[in-house]
Amino acid sequence: MKIIIRFMAGLLVMWAAMTPASAAERAIEDFFGEYAGRSVTHSGKGVTARDINVVIEKVKRGFSIDWATVSGRADGTMKKKSYSIQFRKTRRANIFKSAMRKDVFGGLAPMNPMKGDPYVWARIHDDTLSVYAMHIIEDGTYEMQVYHRTLTKSGMDLKFSRYREGQALKDITGTLKKISK
Repeated sequence: MKIIIRFMAGLLVMWAAMTPASAAERAIEDFFGEYAGRSVTHSGKGVTARDINVVIEKVKRGFSIDWATVSGRADGTMKKKSYSIQFRKTRRANIFKSAMRKDVFGGLAPMNPMKGDPYVWARIHDDTLSVYAMHIIEDGTYEMQVYHRTLTKSGMDLKFSRYREGQALKDITGTLKKISK
């Protein structure tokens, strides 16, 4: 019996040693760069395409994510949306707080969801940088927006989901190529 236990323990040690290093958490610097591509939106209104540009870069006390989307409307005009959020480290590994408003001392801090603003945070898990935005709606229910940006050999895959009270409202998937560091 002791021989079997030692053999199993040896296999476990060998398996752990052979586990690829890529399974470890990424550093935020691994995501830095500019990415561009196209996505497809799946919603109750059908399927639509849009162009996406994402820039993730170092800022003074953390990092920022800037992104813009351009899509066509039914009337032939273009709709453009752009966002920019800075993030700061927290005491928890690979979890970052947003820094979207100035506090009373002039420092950047998360917004206040009780005032109708989104509460935003980010985390890194394996090859994915996720950004979560929670909104408390006027009636007290909530809406979540989740952006998963997963690194690939040529850039990143994007998956966006929007939920209200746990019900899926919209899904966007896309592929972006890294165009600069």
